[in-house]
Amino acid sequence: MVAGVIGAPVRHSLSPLIHNAWIEAAGLDAIYIALSPQPERFASLIEGLRGGAMRGLNVTLPFKEQALAAADVASERARRAGAANLLVFEPDGAVRADNTDGEGLLTAFTEQAPDFDVTARPVVVLGAGGAARGAAAALLDAGAPEVRIVNRTRDRAETLAAALGRAVTVHDWGGLREALATASAVINATSLGLVGRAPLAVSLDGLQAGAVVMDMVYRPLRTAFLSRASAEGYVTVDGLAMLIGQAAPSFEAFFGRPPPDMDVRRIALTALEGAS
Repeated sequence: MVAGVIGAPVRHSLSPLIHNAWIEAAGLDAIYIALSPQPERFASLIEGLRGGAMRGLNVTLPFKEQALAAADVASERARRAGAANLLVFEPDGAVRADNTDGEGLLTAFTEQAPDFDVTARPVVVLGAGGAARGAAAALLDAGAPEVRIVNRTRDRAETLAAALGRAVTVHDWGGLREALATASAVINATSLGLVGRAPLAVSLDGLQAGAVVMDMVYRPLRTAFLSRASAEGYVTVDGLAMLIGQAAPSFEAFFGRPPPDMDVRRIALTALEGAS
C-alpha cells in the first residue's frame, strides 16, 4: 500500500519520516513517499491516481485549495476550511477530501499550552491561505468568539472572512498591534520563517501577558518568531506538534488503524537536529 505527501517544495517535509516510522512499528506492508509536481500538473496527477495506484496523499503548500477542488466528496471540515490536506483514493475511482490541519492545531495547543482556553478571547491568525482558513475554521468550531485575520493582501483575507462568517474579522498588516489587543493567542499560518524563506518580522507589542504564540513552521523548530515570543515570556506552540497531530488521523484514513503508540516526536527531533 502506498501513501504520501505532495507539495512544492516538499523536500523539507518530515511526513515521510513520521509515517514510515509508524508503518514499520505497525508491521504494515506499506510505504509513504514524497511527490513534488509542477504546480500546473497537480490536477492531472490527481486524476491519474484515481482507482488505487495510491491509497492517499497528505497535501501541503501550495496545493491545499486545488486538492479540495479535485475531490468528488469532501468532509464538512474540508469544505469549511476551503482546503484539503488529505486526499483518499477509493477503489471505485472516487477521491475523498478531508482537512486534519485543524485537529492537529488543537492537539498541539492541548499538548504544549494546556491552560489555553479557546473560548475565552479572540485569536489572531497571520495569513489568509489554506492553512489560515483551516485554522480559523477549527478555532471557530472549537468555540473561539472571534478570529482576527491579519494579511498583507486584504482581498484574500476578506474572501476568507466572507466564507466563515461574521466571527472572522479582517485587519491590515499595519494594524497588527490593534488586532493583538485582547487576543488569547496569535498563530503564524504563513510560510514566513521556513528554511529558505524570509523570516516573519512582526512585533508582539500589544499582546497581553499569558497569551500563546504558535508557529505552524517546524523547520526550523524554533523559528525566530517563537524564540522572540519565548524570550518575551509567552507560552509557545511549535509546528512539529501540529504536524504530528494532523498526521495521526491521516494515518488512520490511509491504513484503517490508528498509529502505534510511540515517541515519534523524538524521531522527528533527531532528524531536525541532524539537518541543522
